[in-house]
Amino acid sequence: MEEDEEEDYMSDLFIKQDVRPGLPMVRRMKEAIQKEERQKEANEKNRQKSIKEEEKERRDLVLKSALGNENKGFALLQKMGYKSGQALGKSGEGIVEPIPLNIKTGRSGLGHEELKKRKAEEKLESYRQKLHMKKQANEQAADQFRIRFKNKQEERKMEGDLRKSQRACQQLDMQKDIDVPKETWYWLEPEEEDKKDEEDKEDECTSSDLSVSEKLHILTAYLREQHFYCIWCGTTYEGKGRILHRTL
Repeated sequence: MEEDEEEDYMSDLFIKQDVRPGLPMVRRMKEAIQKEERQKEANEKNRQKSIKEEEKERRDLVLKSALGNENKGFALLQKMGYKSGQALGKSGEGIVEPIPLNIKTGRSGLGHEELKKRKAEEKLESYRQKLHMKKQANEQAADQFRIRFKNKQEERKMEGDLRKSQRACQQLDMQKDIDVPKETWYWLEPEEEDKKDEEDKEDECTSSDLSVSEKLHILTAYLREQHFYCIWCGTTYEGKGRILHRTL
């Protein structure tokens, strides 16, 4: 008998056993997890419920059950012809379900929830206003940048036109044997000058205080009146009348 009970290592039962490494460890982990879940369920069932939980369960049970004849209000309605499931009112246009209960479980005052709601709405409105103001500030900054960039481009263009007018004025004055310009800024400044001349010119420039547009306007008028030359056309005319007729 003992020989029959011993395992036969050559039998199919022994060969079919799963002998993969680590499998016993996985089984023990699964069993431990299942045991822990069962323990949690048992603790939940054996846990003593609080007074609030018991009140809630009783209230839910009562609200789910329909009113019976033992209820005095329901009995009075039945005497007046009311039937269960029927809408209230003489013509049956009233409510069918009773007004739901809003149970207050917290310790705050009656208007606390409305106050919280109003504060939340005010906070949201303040946040929206901040976003709107930030958007407006970004738009204004972008507009100001575009204006500054446009003004800078126009100023660069006027500076180029002024240099072109100064160059033309210098050439035309020299053709008439004029060695000294009417104003120092009528001609282009030479690249190399003595320090004394530079100081004199700085004093004259500070005393003039003319903008680029004003200098361009004055120099354009000088070229037209003295040399009958239009900087915009690039042409020298025979007389003042012809240049005025041409430019008009």
